[in-house]
Amino acid sequence: MRLLVVEDEPRISEIIKAALERAEFAVDTVRLRADAREALANTAYDAAILDLGLPDGDGLNLLAELRPAGSRIPILILTARDAVVDRVTGLETGADDYLVKPFALEELLARVKALLRRRNPPDITREVLVFEDLELDTATRQAKRGNRLIDLSTTEYELLAMFLRNSRIVLTRSVLMDRIWGMDFEGGPNVLEVYIGHLRNKLEQHGEKRLIQTVRGAGYVLRVAD
Repeated sequence: MRLLVVEDEPRISEIIKAALERAEFAVDTVRLRADAREALANTAYDAAILDLGLPDGDGLNLLAELRPAGSRIPILILTARDAVVDRVTGLETGADDYLVKPFALEELLARVKALLRRRNPPDITREVLVFEDLELDTATRQAKRGNRLIDLSTTEYELLAMFLRNSRIVLTRSVLMDRIWGMDFEGGPNVLEVYIGHLRNKLEQHGEKRLIQTVRGAGYVLRVAD
């Protein structure tokens, strides 16, 4: 698998590249937003690691360009910005994960591998999950609300699949965080709320009734409101 590392600090870039190559990834590195844009346009990367404070602009602006253009490459933000608002902004803009510097290489590798597992699950058995007028095809990873197709990011797909497999069951915030991210995530429950908001926006674009309900003090549940 080939990864792109967008990092302007040469020493950090070299350390990340060496660690990923030891894990048997092919790695390209760039230090400018413009170079990252060109690399992503010309190479089919399996995932990218993106710093935000780049010499020619904010990495968030690059992310904001990619998602509306249809790019679904898993992206891990790696930055020194550690405020909760920064994490939430990064995830709302389209990142799949967020790691704050300084960081442990072991955690970086674990997060990259988790992103890749979610994008390329080993089980390719086709399953169509259905609740009311909502469908999710696990082979194509395509969601539908009635006849309307819904485009999902990697994390949104995993979250929706978990709701559909556990319809009418209240899923606590801690269970959702653990099952979707697979580890204690620094962004906390705010991150989950961001993704719940994304899913609701995509599922309710044409006035469709709400299916993901908030259970105050507990978590969320996929069901029709009483």
